Amino acid sequence: MIWRDYRISFLWVVALSLASAGLGIGVIAYINQRLLDAFADPWRVLPEFLGLVVLLLLITLGAQLALTLLGHRFVYQLRGRLVKGILDTEVETIERMGSPRLLASLSTDIRNITLAFVRLPELVQGGVLTVGAVLYLGWLSPAMLGVSSIWVLGTLWFGMWLVKRVYRHIAILRDVEDRLYEDYQSVIEGRKELTLNRDRAQWLYRDVYTPNAEAYRYHIIRSDSYHLSAVNWFNIMMLAAIGVVFFMANGLGWASAQVATTFSLTLLFLRAPLIQAVGAFPPLINAQVAFDKIQSLALAEGLQGFQNGASADTWRQLSFVGVQYRYPEEENREGFSVGPIDLNIQRGEVIFIIGGNGSGKSTLAKLLTGLYLPQAGDIKLDQQRIDADDMAAYRQQFSAIYTDFHLFDRLMGPQGDSPRSELIDQWLNELGMKQKLDFEGDRVTNVNLSQGQRKRVAMLLAIAEQRDVLLLDEWAADQDPQFRRTFYRVLLPQLRAMGKTLIVISHDDHYFDEADRLLEMREGHLYELTGEERQAASRDAVARIDQS
Repeated sequence: MIWRDYRISFLWVVALSLASAGLGIGVIAYINQRLLDAFADPWRVLPEFLGLVVLLLLITLGAQLALTLLGHRFVYQLRGRLVKGILDTEVETIERMGSPRLLASLSTDIRNITLAFVRLPELVQGGVLTVGAVLYLGWLSPAMLGVSSIWVLGTLWFGMWLVKRVYRHIAILRDVEDRLYEDYQSVIEGRKELTLNRDRAQWLYRDVYTPNAEAYRYHIIRSDSYHLSAVNWFNIMMLAAIGVVFFMANGLGWASAQVATTFSLTLLFLRAPLIQAVGAFPPLINAQVAFDKIQSLALAEGLQGFQNGASADTWRQLSFVGVQYRYPEEENREGFSVGPIDLNIQRGEVIFIIGGNGSGKSTLAKLLTGLYLPQAGDIKLDQQRIDADDMAAYRQQFSAIYTDFHLFDRLMGPQGDSPRSELIDQWLNELGMKQKLDFEGDRVTNVNLSQGQRKRVAMLLAIAEQRDVLLLDEWAADQDPQFRRTFYRVLLPQLRAMGKTLIVISHDDHYFDEADRLLEMREGHLYELTGEERQAASRDAVARIDQS
């Protein structure tokens, strides 16, 4: 992907790295040829040497900065591509993936890729310097290079063995951290229940938290032990290599003292880059695993912009013709099926939907709003079939408050602009939130409210959008009895007077008379209740659901 999308930048980084490596070897050669020359003019040699060092500093820093900037640019675009892919992927696909998997990719996987790019300059720099140094040392003394290489390769092999164990324990730590976060969440969110039941608190601390904390301590100690062993092994063995070099030069007579000194300087020069390069391998492996995980998400290819489509403001009838939807099979159990559903909704109607848990009400709501695509049958607006290409425009008809709604803090009018101020003022009063909310422009600055109040804010946001159809899934369930009555007797008629088509999922049988039509979901099938059936449901909806 880097070669495909950032080829020029990458080649520029490679060129700077090669120049840095060449200058690094050049500095060593200059030391060997000029500074170790007893007859050299020191007042001429010193400025030249300092100039080379400054140039090496600038080019090395430039190479590392260029690679770091390239890495962060890549990660920035990868993160943006991932977020846009999630936004453009169908809701049903996202639900099948599950939030934890997506959050892990957005946090852990992106972090691992970022860490790899942070370490990548060390690997590139160390690798290029090592290659250049080997060529130079081979030119000075092939025999001494052969023995030194065997020594260094043995050092690297054992060091890599230690480093692998470091990251093996770190990988286990990652899983233990997940369990610890769950324990923290239980302690914080279950604090009321744990205060009341100290036996449960003791169990959580002794049998759940403590084993996880002990596992974390065990693996972090092992990780640190292997890490310290690897660092000290590298340092000491590279210093020992200098002794081996002088033994070969002075003891075996393979080279002069000047060549031995150059070998020693080069090994000292390479010690830090080699350690950093070896340490960069495991993060790169983790990054490859993370990148593969991101690719396996199979998200939609991010589209340019956000295709909203033009809403059909003049529609008169919304129709379902034989619409069916079936959930995927789970653990050899057949997925729940909804439909076939035949339904006609006239613009401006108020429709109530009832049904027991698991009857298919929420699935019907997602089919109505276009979040789920029918697997069979057709959705039509004024007899015009809505296909996949039309779905973005179709969804523009709807505002919805689901039971698992997310409360945004920004009011937004049609086409994403600021909402009508008079409309917001009116509905702040109608919803009883005038004195409860603070605003900074179009942003609500205090959303730390009760669940019932949060739903009222969600209603305010939905009304501000000024869309034709408003779907409310058990909206009144968290309201106090007085405001529940206000909702059915006052707010729904006002919304109807505004021309809204209202689809209300509810079991508040005292208010079924506000509905033009009463529908019931039963085992995935939709029935319209009329006559005596509707009267019976209006008297006792719960009893009717039990009987069905």
